[in-house]
Amino acid sequence: MRELFLENVLLQLVLLLLIDLYIYTSVFRTTRNFRPAVRRAIRTGIWVMSALAVAAVVWYKFSDPYYKALSIRQWIIIGVMMIYGSKLLTIAIILIDDIQINTRRLIRYLKARNGKEIGGKPITRSEFFDKVAIAAGFVPFVSLVNGVLSGATDYRVVRQTIYLPGLPASFDGIRIGQFSDTHAGTFFNKIAVRGGVELLMNEKPDVIFFTGDLVNYQTDEIDEYLDVFNKVRAPLGVFSITGNHDYGNYRKWSSDSEKHRNFLDMIEAHKIMGYDLLMNEHRFLEAGGERIAVIGIENWGMGPPHRFPKYGKLAEAYKGTEDAPVRLLLSHDPSHWDAQVRPEFPDIDVMFAGHTHGAQMGVKVGDFRWSPSQYIYKQWAGLYQEGKQFLYVNRGFGCIGYPGRIGMPPELTIIELKRGIG
Repeated sequence: MRELFLENVLLQLVLLLLIDLYIYTSVFRTTRNFRPAVRRAIRTGIWVMSALAVAAVVWYKFSDPYYKALSIRQWIIIGVMMIYGSKLLTIAIILIDDIQINTRRLIRYLKARNGKEIGGKPITRSEFFDKVAIAAGFVPFVSLVNGVLSGATDYRVVRQTIYLPGLPASFDGIRIGQFSDTHAGTFFNKIAVRGGVELLMNEKPDVIFFTGDLVNYQTDEIDEYLDVFNKVRAPLGVFSITGNHDYGNYRKWSSDSEKHRNFLDMIEAHKIMGYDLLMNEHRFLEAGGERIAVIGIENWGMGPPHRFPKYGKLAEAYKGTEDAPVRLLLSHDPSHWDAQVRPEFPDIDVMFAGHTHGAQMGVKVGDFRWSPSQYIYKQWAGLYQEGKQFLYVNRGFGCIGYPGRIGMPPELTIIELKRGIG
């Protein structure tokens, strides 16, 4: 088994070196007319980066998977993927040129064998293609780096109005703040995170919903940020739920009791921050002698149970809200809406979800919007309506996997509920 592991590691390292060697041929030609010092710096830099990538892969493969924090390993592997993902685009362009060059060479060779005279210069790879290929490789790399340095903390407030005919007069105009998917293990700029929280507080919402995924792998990721997120306050309260990442299902534990302790710590973290964590239960918001229901469930998601657990018990949480004029549901995964909420609970007025992050990547121009997320989730970002029921999917506060965002900024939502028909 160990021999197979070592062979796999060696194969990956050889693949990285072959990629660098192929690209180096273009760099070598492109830099041959540069000043000697610049030429040496660039050519040496190629192999220094390659050596660092190889060292990172070796460390990743042989280090303790749970050393210090999974975030260290995450940053390493994502850094390697960003560099070599960009290099693959460079290779694709070089390969196109090599294919046309070798095709022309084959034609010349066949003509020569048939005794036809062939003039002109020997066919070589175009220096123009070399330069285009190298430049093209920098475009995704720069975009990905900018997505980390800037996009990850470019918090935006998104405002939306929802009209509900049954909304009590006392709640007409209530402003609900929503944030979701903090994924604290990926944070690297505490000042920026604090700025995101302040941006939400400046909106002065009447009530705030946090819709799950506080961390990536384990509860202690939030420890350093408890004093930031405990500043989230609202007159009618802050209500929260758990997401699929909050149970410690995505890492190995030495024992079931250790994993259970981690989840107890998760519950305690919500208490420390002052959030009312709804674990398949409900609360009532009261104003002017009237009230509406807030229902919160544990994670319930479509897909493999080991990835998207179904801990949510909506029927249990719903019980006792039958007489409420309006019911607001907090459920982390938007797939829950079509799978259970709409068919079984048609009197739940609005569901608040997160989970998708909008894939942390997308394009929005006017009314047109696109994201890879739409190929996985029917409802992936923004407001949706079916009949009299609404779903709002928050694009997330933090990141998972790639620690950045491109065209899909982190979102702080302000939803105003209005009495009537929109």
